[in-house]
Amino acid sequence: MKAPRAPIMIASITSMILTISVAQAEIKIGVAGPETGKMQFSGEQQLAGAQKAVESINANGGLLGQQLSVVSVDDACDPKQAAAAARQLVSEGVVLVIGHACSGASIAAQKIYEAASIIMISPASTNPKFTDEGGPNTFRVIGRDDQQGAVAGNFLADKYTKSRIAILNDGAVYGLGLAEETKKQLNKRGKAEAMFESYVPGQPDYASLVEKLVNAKIDVLYIGGYASDIAIIIRQAKKALPNLELFSGDALAGIDFLITAGEAGVGTHFTFGPDIRLKPEAATVVAAFAEDGYDPAGYTLYSYGAVQAWAQAVQKAGDLRSTKISNTLHSGKFDTVLGRIGFDEKGDVTGVVPFIWYMMGKDNFAPVN
Repeated sequence: MKAPRAPIMIASITSMILTISVAQAEIKIGVAGPETGKMQFSGEQQLAGAQKAVESINANGGLLGQQLSVVSVDDACDPKQAAAAARQLVSEGVVLVIGHACSGASIAAQKIYEAASIIMISPASTNPKFTDEGGPNTFRVIGRDDQQGAVAGNFLADKYTKSRIAILNDGAVYGLGLAEETKKQLNKRGKAEAMFESYVPGQPDYASLVEKLVNAKIDVLYIGGYASDIAIIIRQAKKALPNLELFSGDALAGIDFLITAGEAGVGTHFTFGPDIRLKPEAATVVAAFAEDGYDPAGYTLYSYGAVQAWAQAVQKAGDLRSTKISNTLHSGKFDTVLGRIGFDEKGDVTGVVPFIWYMMGKDNFAPVN
């Protein structure tokens, strides 16, 4: 009477095998960035871009016959949380990570992905150490801070030869690194800054720092750091120094800065990559975002392009193994919303203009000559 149980057991095992097969037929990609905290806007843009790219790929048959899914994690732009987020993505079985957005977070997480043989492409991390010290699985689709600092240093040297320039930073990986690169280029051009100083981020008041700027009779201020702190500093500084001119880096590429800075932020200049929304290659994708009522500003299309490049590398390699994809990314060219791009031996993007200048208006920002 026990014999009939065998077919039931076989059917159960078959069902389990089919379930595992279906699970394996889905390719997971991770998106790691600040979903909370001072750089939340960049994390939201990064996630929106990756999700839209995945939707497009899935709508066109997927990748290697499989559908893609997105697993997102919050690193709060914090190195310790980034390491925990990276371990979570490893446990989820992702084969690609888009992120992290903040340089300190990316650097903290990259060895974890390398050990797990996971490709990592950041649309936002600009610190040179990210690719200089990263392994063969580390890539980025945005420029480096030695390039960004050179642009800033040259501009300050050209335009403000007789001005008293202060260079401030928040002491973190991104902010300090960008400030040092700007100072290096400024000094190389024969111009010395009147003040170079770090501040403690996350403060509600920077009165003592503003007092130092006043005492040093600063005309021009360059800050390496994040938007929330810079907005408070300039709002307070403009009360004492109404003609003070502010310059900064790509961390200001969102409207959060203007929300906090208010009128004091209008006229601020910062460097960021070219506005991809204006490129012909991105027109169809921008229109698709518009249908959803979303403006793909900032890092959104950089994230979209990162997914595109990886997907094309997978198709060329015909394989999901990281070594084959890494070799293909390093050696190939890829048609993306960013244009036709490639990656050098370090994993830095080629084929794009790294940085241009933007200026803050009353409620948004735009490129300037």
